[in-house]
Amino acid sequence: MADINTPSKSVLKSSTEQDSYNKIAIKFSEKLTQFRAGKATNESTVDRPVEDLFPQYNRSAYGLYKEYEGMGNQAVSDELQSCADDMGIEFEHMAPTIGTVLHNVDLKQSQSPELAQFIRNTLLERKVIFFRDQNLSEDQQVEFSRKFGDLDAFPFGKAAENPYLLEIRHGKDSPGAENAWHTDVTWMENPSLGSVAQCITVPPLGGDTLFSDSHACYLGLPDKMQERLQHLSGINDYGIFMMGRGAGALSEDLIKSIKDEIPFGVKHPLLRTHPETGKTGLFLHGGFLRHDSLFDVRTGETLSTSESKEIVNFLLQQHSKPEYTCRFSWTPGSIAFWDNRAVQHYATSDYYPHERLLRRVTISGDRPFYDPAYKV
Repeated sequence: MADINTPSKSVLKSSTEQDSYNKIAIKFSEKLTQFRAGKATNESTVDRPVEDLFPQYNRSAYGLYKEYEGMGNQAVSDELQSCADDMGIEFEHMAPTIGTVLHNVDLKQSQSPELAQFIRNTLLERKVIFFRDQNLSEDQQVEFSRKFGDLDAFPFGKAAENPYLLEIRHGKDSPGAENAWHTDVTWMENPSLGSVAQCITVPPLGGDTLFSDSHACYLGLPDKMQERLQHLSGINDYGIFMMGRGAGALSEDLIKSIKDEIPFGVKHPLLRTHPETGKTGLFLHGGFLRHDSLFDVRTGETLSTSESKEIVNFLLQQHSKPEYTCRFSWTPGSIAFWDNRAVQHYATSDYYPHERLLRRVTISGDRPFYDPAYKV
């Protein structure tokens, strides 16, 4: 029997053929290097824009570069670092522009106004922050979240004993279903400011959550796409929840009663101005946005179905670029606090049939808008 790890003789090169190829490869490597060096010498590189170094079809590194440059080429501002030092808090940064673990913070203790403001400022600069070994009770998690705004109960999932806590539980009878890039609740007229999630049960392996920088994602779009998106909005709804799972779709009467009380179909821009930082970010949820619903806000003209879907499908790939992301591995009592106006997230579904349980609180937000002239 032939060894499957050994290539057949028909695909192997002889030593003579291999030597011949390598001589050709080395020859052209030298020639191309000389040509490029000569061309670079003859062409003026003075004042050459940095963006010219990055092709329009591959702008991921450029988007990251621009966002990091806007941060002063450092993970946090000098002012924030000084405050952390004064409070004895240590930063563990996970990626250049996104994700930081805060050490030496006990969220079970009552937070002073100064500490709460520090946490908020860190969230604004880092977009998603994490705490280890907190093990908050339901009421403590809700109390902590209230320091950053009013709270939104969630109508389409199972609440914990405290009604402001959503249980995100998966196991043998319920595989994880949040494994797509998204920002939360874009079906609301005022989508959430952010979410505070605590891990209660961790699978033996897997179950990480990834976060992606929506500001860097926007900056990494091709120039023509950035221009195209400036005046485009789309319609979002919660129809996906009406389809049901496990027990099946909801009854028509129940669907009607929900739609009578919760607006079904809200308009949001595809670019969002962050109300506290003034940054522009890419803003969409592929499960809630109607892919054929894009329209020009200046004229009200609806795009063709094909163009609308083409744009949406292109944008849905943007947050998946590794350059924009950080990855958090949960442990019992870990907490993630993310800014829904600045990030998307992706819950890996790689632990079935094991159990994973998170409790999430949603902090109320404001209506999304896009205004490139907006100043904070």
